[in-house]
Amino acid sequence: MVVGSASRGCQVAVIGAGPGGYVAAIRLAQLGKDVILVERGPRLGGICLNEGCIPSKAMIHASDLAYDVREGASMGISVSNVSVDLAQMVRWKNGIVTRLTGGIKFLCDKAGVEIVRGEAELIEERRLSVQTADGQLLIDFEQAIVATGSSPMELPGFPWDGTRVIGSREALELDQIPGRMVVIGGGYIGLELGSVYRKLGSEVAVVEFLPRLAPALDPEVGEALTRRLEQLGVELYLGHKAEALEDGEPAQVVISPVDGGESVRVPADVVLVSVGRVPNSSSLGLETVGVDTDDKGFIQVNEKMQTNVPGIYAIGDVVGGALLAHKAYQEAKVAAGVICGESVAFDNVSIPAVIYTDPEIAMTGLTETAARERGHNVVTGTFSFKASGRAMSLDSTEGFVKAIADADSGRILGIVAVGRGVSEFIGEATLALEMGAFLEDVGLTIHPHPTMSEALQEAVEAALGKAIHQVNR
Repeated sequence: MVVGSASRGCQVAVIGAGPGGYVAAIRLAQLGKDVILVERGPRLGGICLNEGCIPSKAMIHASDLAYDVREGASMGISVSNVSVDLAQMVRWKNGIVTRLTGGIKFLCDKAGVEIVRGEAELIEERRLSVQTADGQLLIDFEQAIVATGSSPMELPGFPWDGTRVIGSREALELDQIPGRMVVIGGGYIGLELGSVYRKLGSEVAVVEFLPRLAPALDPEVGEALTRRLEQLGVELYLGHKAEALEDGEPAQVVISPVDGGESVRVPADVVLVSVGRVPNSSSLGLETVGVDTDDKGFIQVNEKMQTNVPGIYAIGDVVGGALLAHKAYQEAKVAAGVICGESVAFDNVSIPAVIYTDPEIAMTGLTETAARERGHNVVTGTFSFKASGRAMSLDSTEGFVKAIADADSGRILGIVAVGRGVSEFIGEATLALEMGAFLEDVGLTIHPHPTMSEALQEAVEAALGKAIHQVNR
């Protein structure tokens, strides 16, 4: 490449090297396509690997370890003078990120994917302009996949300054534990990171506009999460909105009840704003080539990940729906398959989701409320981890597994799990839904004992009225 303007042609251009983009590029190359992968950031992997899924889970594990050591007296473990070096924890976390992002580059190189660093813009239906460090590169392509992801949403009155008011990226890079942290937004990102700093020693308050946590799930999920957060000492201001930030040492976050009432001032050394995400679609030149977006900027696609412009596809967060890395993985494989002439579509029965709070929340399929709203005659079965030998041995009995099924046919409609490590077996529940499993199918499947996963079988047996380790309803 030379300074100024250069050009290059390829069969498929992929814009964005996050979970959707790099998977699409590798799969396309495996299927014999000449692929250019364009990424504006210094490393591959997108938000997920660099400042989202992976680094946050590393910090969650580290904070859990620190908390468990301090709370081990009931098990006969007493450790004095436990200290946390946050800067070292961040360096450890960054080492994980470096290894994983380097691994993705290795895989792309081995697959024959050409990587171009720069900011991409569609300037014609079959041409990209990429602003690189060396100048403009024009890429002519036969087909393109947009996989540019999403970014945190800003909150009026709380502009990010990187020190007092921060987003999730900065929360994962702090070098000192804040004395007082106020989290604005009770979604999964805010609750996960708020819990991290509470376990590391910060006083944490969460301000959530809605009247309860996890409002999209059945009430018992939010109740269990609320109960545990209160046990951890997290202050919850549910049904409140953040109005303003008053300077001072510490600063004061002014909040007020949504339904009216007096304002409250909550002290904060650091304010973490986590109120949602917006698609990275505004600077791509989509309007130039006529790609349709909705009123929020999400690109509109069909089940084959095709936009309204022939030859241009879109995947991942930028198309909306569940903003999850594993959804982007699957959409990437669909788009690559369609481009290569395979008969594939994004027609999955369920997309599992996990919130890595304490306790974890994992769900797949329909909630009980949603199942009833769709007209099902619903039967449910619930198994509490308070009756689980494995949960007791882990000193972690908060939570349950709930099976939701159609009472007339016995077909499983959904699984909701709250508890330690439930993320590790929600894939089994999703497979059951994809296979069209009935309650009897899971109930007759031998699960290893003692494990947390056997609670899934116990919940299903409870729905069948065949519970053994608890009283049948």
